[in-house]
Amino acid sequence: MSTRSRKLIMLALILVIGAAILAPIVMAFDPERLPGDFIFSWGKQNYLIPVIWSLCVSAALGLLYFFYRR
Repeated sequence: MSTRSRKLIMLALILVIGAAILAPIVMAFDPERLPGDFIFSWGKQNYLIPVIWSLCVSAALGLLYFFYRR
């Protein structure tokens, strides 16, 4: 595997892990539903998991970190 593909895989992995960590925070803001969001049922309670919103927030924070780091 080349260095470029390893960097892309690591970047995608960081993006997905960041989205998973940020999902509960995004859920607290109760954003609109987008395609790709799913409903998680636990007992009698339903939770809307905002996948697209979480990925967008994770990417925005990653870009913010990238630009402030320079």
